[in-house]
Formats: sequence, C-alpha cells, structure tokens
Amino acid sequence: MNIGDASFRSGVSAKMIRYYEQIGLIPAAARTAAGYRDYADADVHMLRFIARARDLGFSISEITELLDLWRNTDRRSADVKALAQARVQDLRQKIMHLKEMADTLEELARCCAGDDRPDCPILQNLGTRSDPTQANRRRRMQKPMTIKERLIS
Repeated sequence: MNIGDASFRSGVSAKMIRYYEQIGLIPAAARTAAGYRDYADADVHMLRFIARARDLGFSISEITELLDLWRNTDRRSADVKALAQARVQDLRQKIMHLKEMADTLEELARCCAGDDRPDCPILQNLGTRSDPTQANRRRRMQKPMTIKERLIS
C-alpha cells in the first residue's frame, strides 16, 4: 500500500511516517518499481504501536526502547513494565509541576484588583526572582534522564 493508505490506516501522517523513517525509528519502506514507498500490514501495525506510545507520552528514544523490546521475543515483561512505570512517574511529576504553576497563577490573579489602575501584582511578581516556580524552571533546564538511565541508577 502507498504512504497515503498507510497513513490513513495507521492514523500517522505521511509527514511523520517519512520522519520516522528518516531518523531510523522504522525501517525504510520497500519501494515499487516506480520508486514509491510500499507498506505492508506489519508496517501499519508498527505505526499504530508508535502512535499509541506517543499518545501515552513516550519520547522517541523511549519508543525506540519499546520497539526493541516488542521485536525481542526473548524479552522479559519486567523490562516493559519498568518502562511503563517510569513513564507513569514522569507523568505524575509533570502533573505536580503543572498544579504548582496553576496554584501560583491563581494566587497572583487573586491578588490583582483587576481595575483601571496601572499597578499589577501579577506583573510585579513575574519581574522578581523570588517566584515560587523558579525551582521548577531550574528542574526543566536540567537534561531529563532516559528511562534506561533511570532504571540503571
């Protein structure tokens, strides 16, 4: 099937399919005599797998690990479970950070009179370094560990 059909059947855009091929996430598609990409049902299945993993928040490097485990019939389910549990931990941490940010913004909005005067505690707070979310910014600046790095440590 051509890339348009594979895209429709997998729910992955043709542009993303080409990108996944380019970065080596999926193997290069077979080619027809005319040079067009030719995908098999197994390729569509793999694209659906990738799409579902992306929907669950896995990064490209994590999806590479998952695909390696998926292809390895000698894998241990414990390895797959560890990847999933690490993803859950990351999501819970992101939720916590988002809640902290929302709470801070909510408090700032509560302190603002919202009238015709020019003074605004929201703008004043954003201009200070004592912002309670500053620690969050520092954490975001750090390079996140891959799931494999977290499993080893």
